[in-house]
Amino acid sequence: MFFLLRRLPDGDVELTRYGRGGAGRLEATGVETIAAAGLPTRVAELEGEASPRWVWDDTPRWYPRLLDAGVTVARCVDLRLVHAILRRSTAAPGFPRGGSAPGPWDVGQAVPGESDGLFEVVPESLPDPAGEFHAQREAVESSPTRGRLELLVTAESTGALIAAEMRHRGIPWSARVHDELLTSALGPRPTPGERPARMRAALDEVRRALDAPDLNPDSPAELIKALNRSGVLVQSTRQWELQRHDHPSIGPLLAYKKMQRLLVANGWTWLDAWVCGGRFRPDYVPGGVVTGRWATSGGGALQLPRAVRGAVVADPGWKLVVADASQLEPRILTGLSGDRAMARAGSGDLYEGIVASGAVATRAEAKVAMLGAMYGATQGDSGRLVPRLARRFPDAMALVETAARTGEVGGVVDTLLGRSSPRPSDDPGADDAGVGDAGAGALPPEMGVRPADRDARAWGRFTRNFVVQGTAAEWALCWMGALRRRLQARWGTDARAPHFVFFLHDEVVVHAPADVADEVAVLVAASAVEAGRLLFGDSPVAFPVTVAVVDDYSQAK
Repeated sequence: MFFLLRRLPDGDVELTRYGRGGAGRLEATGVETIAAAGLPTRVAELEGEASPRWVWDDTPRWYPRLLDAGVTVARCVDLRLVHAILRRSTAAPGFPRGGSAPGPWDVGQAVPGESDGLFEVVPESLPDPAGEFHAQREAVESSPTRGRLELLVTAESTGALIAAEMRHRGIPWSARVHDELLTSALGPRPTPGERPARMRAALDEVRRALDAPDLNPDSPAELIKALNRSGVLVQSTRQWELQRHDHPSIGPLLAYKKMQRLLVANGWTWLDAWVCGGRFRPDYVPGGVVTGRWATSGGGALQLPRAVRGAVVADPGWKLVVADASQLEPRILTGLSGDRAMARAGSGDLYEGIVASGAVATRAEAKVAMLGAMYGATQGDSGRLVPRLARRFPDAMALVETAARTGEVGGVVDTLLGRSSPRPSDDPGADDAGVGDAGAGALPPEMGVRPADRDARAWGRFTRNFVVQGTAAEWALCWMGALRRRLQARWGTDARAPHFVFFLHDEVVVHAPADVADEVAVLVAASAVEAGRLLFGDSPVAFPVTVAVVDDYSQAK
């Protein structure tokens, strides 16, 4: 049963019930008006009575208010997220397609209280949610691959619930430990406008080595000029290019740049802005990347450096259950291609299995070769090793090669469940703003990948990886959805129940009372198996997870 919520002009909420009528068609079976103040109570009542699937225009607009009132829902349909999938999906041919003029539903997430310009905040209300809901259901139910598409839109909407719940709960964070870590890495907190002591010391070494006493190291143009003048011929200040040179300035310069990144991304200013009451509450953006991966609109939760992970500290009497899906994308490629030789190699450590197959000599070569295959490397070590993989694992390599050729001629590729890639003409900025780490520019030139320049080969490298990364995102959503269901069935949703606090592509962190943490770890692994079966059925591909029960996040690595 579906319950659609729509906010009325006076602030009250209209609830429409939907059931199956003649010929199984979806029909409205009742309407009621609920006072805004009474919505959490009514939702809680109906959640217990009917086990509905709540339908709303945008999860961040509705769910946080329910969570603040202590109400958790099991299932929802996020119309905005589902619209984004169906609008482009080749599995929904009857739905408005990519390339048509954007409409009011083609907007970004409603981020509570802010927008950094990357994601357009939705208007106060989206028009005709009932009409949009009917159009979406018709598209899904008439899809030639309905089962897969249904799983995708369900998993995407469940991900939106999890994102809101994680923000509500927050990541347990020790400001004291964070300050200690920063002091150890950078020196004591400086006065505003000053550099920390260790950064100043590294900068002094750089200036002496380059004979540039007034050098501004934060100006790339000025730094390149000073390096070239000292015989260090570089065209950029990227780490991989600097490391090629043997000069007294390089060591302290790299140290300075590392400290600068930490200071800017997660320094004391970040700590003051983002950690309150012992919690870090980032704004997650489900589906924020075109492959389906998540993004964030503030706080940088998906880029927490190792230097500050020790500040993620479990509450007294609690533990962090940290789970990492091992070699996820290569295993997804195995499942997609049905490559039995690669499945046999992945029965244990996949990279060791590739070595045992005779394709390469070392585990390091196996990893480099697999990255090259998925990202389209043609030069360097990756380019040299990829043909060896093709001889041993022809089905897997054929899948990514076919995806690349499709992209090169402007075609569309699909994930397993039905998320479709954009065409270059559909999204002029997609390879810059949306592709992210799926694009060809994600690897440095020594891996054999030149920066994406929007030519056919660059787009082919994008589509090559899209099918793998996008399906991996689907697996991760199914993993989290299965784990959420198991946790809530076992312990409920009250304040003492284990709950998600962090998610990063192929890694989840659950905050759990210490006396049940080991049981949570078992459920984490079981949920990974369930996700694999949901996507690949009885395929022999395995999805092992490494699980650690720790007191702080740094102990899991």
